[in-house]
Amino acid sequence: EVYRGQTQTGCGGGSAAMGPFYCPEDRKVYIDLSFYDELARTFNSPGDFAQAYVIAHEIGHHVQKLLGISDKVAAMRGRPDYNEYSVRLELQADYYAGMWANHSKQDLKLDNIDIEEAMHAANAIGDDMIQKRAQGYVVPEGFTHGSAQQRVSWFRRGIQTGDLKQCDTFATGVS
Repeated sequence: EVYRGQTQTGCGGGSAAMGPFYCPEDRKVYIDLSFYDELARTFNSPGDFAQAYVIAHEIGHHVQKLLGISDKVAAMRGRPDYNEYSVRLELQADYYAGMWANHSKQDLKLDNIDIEEAMHAANAIGDDMIQKRAQGYVVPEGFTHGSAQQRVSWFRRGIQTGDLKQCDTFATGVS
């Protein structure tokens, strides 16, 4: 669902402050269009494929819901290592976005400029970049989506392989 400002969702109220999100209760993606303005201006990541990457990431969360992965991570809430698994869930959504790009290259006539737009956006919205911009320093324990390097790396892996079997962001030692 596309909106501006605020909207009601199966997960409660949605607002522009939340950024794009997936609601597992109603199985919908919510995109506040002002986020795209912010992506272009604040994060210096304009372009239609930068926007498509954001949507594909959120659709990745829907795939995780369908596969039962997000429910397994949600069941870990309250554990000391929950945040680590939550970040790995986000990185997996980045991989799925890349995997979609891989399988859509021909149909969408994607070129290197399109891919660079998406990678630039993934880099710009890495937790470390956002924290540094907002508070001037980085607190890795506060990450919710992964570092810029991690987000770009997993998106790139998805584009390069296009293979669902190679997206185990939950494997030990994987970053």
